Amino acid sequence: MTGLTVDHRGADSHMSPNFGERRSGIVPWILLLHYTGMESGQAAEEWLCDKRSQVSSHYVVHEDGRVVQLVSEQHRAWHAGASVWRGEHDINSASIGIEIVNPGHGFGYPDFPAQQIASVIGLCSGIIERHDIPSDCVLAHSDVAPGRKIDPGEKFPWVRLHQAGIGHFVEPVPPGRPGDVLEPGVEGSVVDRLQFMLSAYGYGVERTGCYDEATRKAVDAFQRHFRPARVDGLADASTMETLQNLLSTMPAPTSGRDKAGF
Repeated sequence: MTGLTVDHRGADSHMSPNFGERRSGIVPWILLLHYTGMESGQAAEEWLCDKRSQVSSHYVVHEDGRVVQLVSEQHRAWHAGASVWRGEHDINSASIGIEIVNPGHGFGYPDFPAQQIASVIGLCSGIIERHDIPSDCVLAHSDVAPGRKIDPGEKFPWVRLHQAGIGHFVEPVPPGRPGDVLEPGVEGSVVDRLQFMLSAYGYGVERTGCYDEATRKAVDAFQRHFRPARVDGLADASTMETLQNLLSTMPAPTSGRDKAGF
């Protein structure tokens, strides 16, 4: 088990060879949640520990609540891929990654069991405390890689985590509110405002004033996390109001945010 220390009390350990040093003195300020997207948890765990895969995470949480550590928190696990958040492109160096066993959209996408979520909450609480991670930096893989990734998906119970003091969340404004719906091809100041708000929250969106494909993907990712009742990539009044409410309730800067250079 050289190079691996168990950081979470009660976790099993299964060392992955797929890790390295965090780059340029970066310390973790993001907690990134994934689903495994494979037919079984054991297959996912084995793949994350297979040198041929070139992927890993710090932890896996199985459906029965069992937590397995694969990489020490001090090291850089390989879980985020091409991604960006608040201008940071080396998300692997800036984050702790948790893979939550769920076969995902390709295999029926079942609900996450209660005992699994209880373990996720306990694991996240310890990580947040150890690394002083801001609540608005507890993220989905889809948040940092819109369009490329959709996990842990719209069924993940972010509200349950928030009730336990984990993550930034507001009650979503229900779909169906009257108002304009922004969609691909629309241009103008209202699109620029949407892009500004998405970027201000952290999404890697440029202010072009045109509802381009990158904007659609970011809106889709935002909805999966914060307005899961309807995920369509279209910025309706519900999406815009929910985003405004998130921005107005962002937590004050913390040392974790200072680490990120904000």
